[in-house]
Amino acid sequence: MEMKFIPKSEFDRVSKAGLDWKETLPLIAKMCRMNTLFEVKRAGSGHLGSSFSAMDIVIFLYYRHLNLRHAGIENPDRDIYFSSKGHDVPGQYAALYSMGIVPEEKFLALRRLGGLDGHPDVKIPGIEANTGSLGMGISKARGMAFAKRYQGWQGKVVVMTGDGEWQEGENFEALQSTVQQKRHDFIVVMDHNKLQSDRYIDRIVSLGDLPKKLSSFGWHVERCDGHDYLRLEECFAKLNAVQDKPKFLICDTIKGRGVSFMEHPVALEENNGYYRWHAGAPDDASYVRAYDELWNGICSDFTRLKIAEPQRVEALPEKKPSSALAVSKNTSEFVADSYGKALVELAKEKEDFVLLDADLSLDCRIREFEDTYPKRFIEMGIAEQDMVSMASGLALQGLLPICNSFANFLAARGNEQIYNALSENRKIIFACHFAGVIPAGPGKSHQSARDISLFGAFPNVTILQPSSGAEARLITRYMVLDAKESCMVRLNIGPSPRIIDLPKNYRLEVGRGFALSEGRENVLFAYGPVMLNEALTAAELLKAKGVTLKVVNLPWLNRFDKEWLRETLAHCENFFVLEDHSPFGGLGDHLFSFMNREGLIGKLTFTKFGVEGFPVCGTPWEALRAHRLDGETLSIRVLEKVNGKEG
Repeated sequence: MEMKFIPKSEFDRVSKAGLDWKETLPLIAKMCRMNTLFEVKRAGSGHLGSSFSAMDIVIFLYYRHLNLRHAGIENPDRDIYFSSKGHDVPGQYAALYSMGIVPEEKFLALRRLGGLDGHPDVKIPGIEANTGSLGMGISKARGMAFAKRYQGWQGKVVVMTGDGEWQEGENFEALQSTVQQKRHDFIVVMDHNKLQSDRYIDRIVSLGDLPKKLSSFGWHVERCDGHDYLRLEECFAKLNAVQDKPKFLICDTIKGRGVSFMEHPVALEENNGYYRWHAGAPDDASYVRAYDELWNGICSDFTRLKIAEPQRVEALPEKKPSSALAVSKNTSEFVADSYGKALVELAKEKEDFVLLDADLSLDCRIREFEDTYPKRFIEMGIAEQDMVSMASGLALQGLLPICNSFANFLAARGNEQIYNALSENRKIIFACHFAGVIPAGPGKSHQSARDISLFGAFPNVTILQPSSGAEARLITRYMVLDAKESCMVRLNIGPSPRIIDLPKNYRLEVGRGFALSEGRENVLFAYGPVMLNEALTAAELLKAKGVTLKVVNLPWLNRFDKEWLRETLAHCENFFVLEDHSPFGGLGDHLFSFMNREGLIGKLTFTKFGVEGFPVCGTPWEALRAHRLDGETLSIRVLEKVNGKEG
């Protein structure tokens, strides 16, 4: 379909038209909303609702309140603005592009390798801090303000937070320490759009009387309509005059502002009480509808303000990967769907388990359980540490708690609480969704490549990852009904690139997997649908070159059966492990340690392939290729090892 955006030259025309800022800024915001819509649609994913609710505040800050454009982004005396929530970054990118800070080639490459990350990253011009993992912004802003004053630098510091983000405890730690340290030289702004993910905050964990709550910590609080530029001007003037207290501005906003059918409450009424525009790209019909509404409003403003007709530029189609083998044909299978449905089925058999969720029931595919068994579903909000410690209390009183969140947040943010809970020797299940490097569009804050190592250090947790929906059902039943110790399951969030068929009469047995291709001398162990697809692609390419590679699915990532391993590796010379994880602390390290201890290494050559460095942002193919984990590159890497041994 036709994809057009507003080029920077049009923003320059508006800025140079000699209009009053009160006329200029709302028009620029509309233009940036249209470009944000374009960015997200072209990328195939992103966050429109948050970008649109924050847009007027961002434009006011960049074009009116802060001296960024003229001071230069490398000048230590520059003013600083950054968003703690990070979901609104497509809108921030559009604003930075409008000022010429983000170059056009990057603006056209949202969530692409070498382009713009799905969440803020400091390698991008104009981005001051890496965010996306919530709750860190106030602490970072305080550190920036301290460093500026300590080094004799000038410049304001403003940080934007979301409202759902305030369920993270670090915010309240920061409120207290800011007062204690007498840091009065930065401003916190809340984009208070009343929604988090796809529901009202008050349905998840209410924020209560915000002005009273914040004031009780010793902060000076102002409040205004975040879409009213005159009120923004008044409030920032008041805050700048305050010298003896930390400063907080609550901006009441509308999620999806600027596109009528994306604004709440209309958007919720049209979707049975759920907000559908938080994440993801709009379908073609919705895109055209939103695009036309924004464009018509922009054209009307140009006419009213007596500016010559605005121009649009059509974006060239993206280049497709050259290798057809490198492009996965996604199936309709979502492994997490099978996990969620298995829990609904198991609830009929076992009444003593409950689910805990961190405001991700839709993404984690457990909303059916929430709707079917509301008394056994506990919504914790965005608060992983609180969730794990409550799970500990549930387990201590005889229930089986199942904690659900994204792997990066649950494994890392709740790690100390998990350690404490596990030391009590009660069974808890930890469901770590969004595990692995794919999808790579959201960027490193959401890609989980360290969760196996974090859980692997605990002595009493079984770690598993299903290869398919069918295996996910078996694993879920095992964890709930049969496992004697706590379990962690990794679940891919996206569609499986191919269906991994289970062997006929397959039974899930602790420490055992199964072969997916034939081979003797060269054996590669992998897990999860993403890497098993790449492993099988590599095996297919190697077979064409006369080299066989036995690909083995091993869903047990830290529990192994000695006799099965001996049999599987009976004729093996080259032993490979493919990780959807860092090379350190994953399946390979656990497996090698076990085999070494049990005397199974012998003369085997052992090689690990994993996610080296920080995960990169991009399309699945771009990310896998960048980490040299795509099937085509894997086949070359395996062949090099095989030939090296033969030579």
